Amino acid sequence: MIASLRAAAQLIVLTAIFAAAATFADWPHYRQIPAQTAVIKLSFTHGSNRKAECRTRTAEELAKLPPNMRKPLECPRTRGAIYVELDIDGRTIYRASLPPSGISGDGPGRVYQRFVVAAGPHTIAVRMRDTPRSEGFDYDKTSEVVLAAEQNFVVDFRPEAEGFVFR
Repeated sequence: MIASLRAAAQLIVLTAIFAAAATFADWPHYRQIPAQTAVIKLSFTHGSNRKAECRTRTAEELAKLPPNMRKPLECPRTRGAIYVELDIDGRTIYRASLPPSGISGDGPGRVYQRFVVAAGPHTIAVRMRDTPRSEGFDYDKTSEVVLAAEQNFVVDFRPEAEGFVFR
């Protein structure tokens, strides 16, 4: 009799624990973004062109170098900054000059930015300059998109795809 009472008490306690865990698993309700909004993410890693062109060493310069260092071309490692702009519905919401990463300044520039916008139709324009010039852009893409509520829309850059990719 005591064993059956103990088993019944254990069942009641375990049921209460599982009910509490199930309740708190879905309550309180948490939303990362407000209802009827979407997220546009600008996220990519890209290395700009070198700041200076490679140059050919002269025969005298090569003769002064140790035999294992005699490469005919001398190429500087440092890269320039990448300039990026993002417009949503004709308004510039992101503008940045991304410096190269790495100790020697020879790594790629990186960007990751999130923008919460209302769900619905939007015009997205993104531009980037990765050459030393100070005006104009090397890559430019504009697109009309319709964003669903709670959608994640990514603006990425792929040099092999000839520029920006919207997904």
